[in-house]
Amino acid sequence: MTRYDEHSGAWRADRVGSALLGTNPTVLRRLQQSFAVIGDVQFLPGYSVVIVDRAGVDRLSDLPRSDRLRFLEDLERTAEAVERACSTTDSAFRRVNVEILGNTDPFLHVHVWPRFGWEPAELMGKPVWLYPPERWSDPATGLGPQHEELRDRITAELDRAVGTSSTDR
Repeated sequence: MTRYDEHSGAWRADRVGSALLGTNPTVLRRLQQSFAVIGDVQFLPGYSVVIVDRAGVDRLSDLPRSDRLRFLEDLERTAEAVERACSTTDSAFRRVNVEILGNTDPFLHVHVWPRFGWEPAELMGKPVWLYPPERWSDPATGLGPQHEELRDRITAELDRAVGTSSTDR
């Protein structure tokens, strides 16, 4: 059993609550208004998600403006960390896409998708959601121990980004 299967995956039923309790094994780092987490699927290595750090927040507009700005700053720092980590581990890295969709999970979250030159040509310039359904459940690309090095790189980049304010860059 890997750490991602801890508690029979019960952490998946309440990702925010389990992050707050310290039992969500996908958490990379706690930020100002959120948690940066590595995605359950890694068919695009480095896929991460920024999740709100309080229960009951479904939309960005549910946060007071000052908290929204901190949440969006957390997103920016996470996206930059994913970009830096992925660009050093894969020469085919192209860019990061970010998406706030909110159609399925009942909590505020933002997807951070690294995109690569090796993706199928018919999908490269399109939304990740157009990948075939089997890509989303393929055990070969599910989050696991094989992603520890990339996870550590993203976390190190987050630590560096959080330690540097936007005015210091």
